[in-house]
Amino acid sequence: MNFAFLIPLAAAAIATSSFAQTTIYRCGSTYTNNAAEAKAKGCKTMDGGHITVIEGTRPNGSTAAPVRVATAPQASGGQRIDADGQRARDSDARVILEAELKKAETRQAELVKEYNNGEPEKLGPEHRNHQKYIDRVAELKASIARTESDIAGIKRELSRAK
Repeated sequence: MNFAFLIPLAAAAIATSSFAQTTIYRCGSTYTNNAAEAKAKGCKTMDGGHITVIEGTRPNGSTAAPVRVATAPQASGGQRIDADGQRARDSDARVILEAELKKAETRQAELVKEYNNGEPEKLGPEHRNHQKYIDRVAELKASIARTESDIAGIKRELSRAK
């Protein structure tokens, strides 16, 4: 008989036993394997299987991200932008928002027309596969809702720009 397959099995058994866990002590909500520390704090020995403790994040940790303070936009020369420059930027932003609103409203009109009050025309393979039709109707409905949300958001931005 060939016992060569037993060699890796024996090696694995020996390696596993070398990772045996030491005694674990519970000190309230913390754990330690330091016997001297456990004795000093009056910790209790944990009996049973293996224990895995993963430390979580600390919400009030001392390594908080630095707070960044917003500053007024400045021209490349380190000077503040004048009022005329700011008005020109605001005007450009308004023109862009109006163009986006027009595009979103056009898309909305196309989707509503295609949706046809929840009964769009069936396309080629949808005549044989009704599930494809149902999926397309649901996607159209979701697209209409997204576009309505986009239009409302653009209108809010335009009202702030006044």
